[in-house]
Amino acid sequence: MADSFIAGALLAKSQGSVKFGQPLTLSLSFKVDGAMRQVFSQKNWERAYNKHDNGFRMTIEVDLKSGSKTLMPIKFVRRAALFWTRNPRISYRIWVSIVKDDAPFYPLTEEEAKSLMFDVNKVIELSGSDLDSGTQKLYADIRVSWGKHDYTEPTEIKGRSNEVELMRVTA
Repeated sequence: MADSFIAGALLAKSQGSVKFGQPLTLSLSFKVDGAMRQVFSQKNWERAYNKHDNGFRMTIEVDLKSGSKTLMPIKFVRRAALFWTRNPRISYRIWVSIVKDDAPFYPLTEEEAKSLMFDVNKVIELSGSDLDSGTQKLYADIRVSWGKHDYTEPTEIKGRSNEVELMRVTA
């Protein structure tokens, strides 16, 4: 079976230059792909639920960097809870809810559950005062980890986004 990996890590900027104290919006998107995405399936949810393994927690850590300097560390968690469903639109006994950004979601398909759990789109707010003056090359170092479950071993995967060039102007 293939390993899990971070795919399509893309950092995008809202503008090319920023003044001191002015807000700057960046967006980071990536997917967790490979083995973990494949085994996160209804068949495995049911098997895990029957063995009282009814949760999955994924920790995502992002370090926004300029060269070797960390501008902003970001850490957030995604959780999946397995439960016995009686929803008439779901033809399975055991299903999943996903907690993303502190809001619960109840997907109706397995693909929607995988997308909610493993597709990340994060908006990052920075201030121009966080940057040194002149041209900066920003990128994101990404670490994603999860623990042992009936369908997976404890794993940490790493990835890196593209670099975006940004100019901090003084006036």
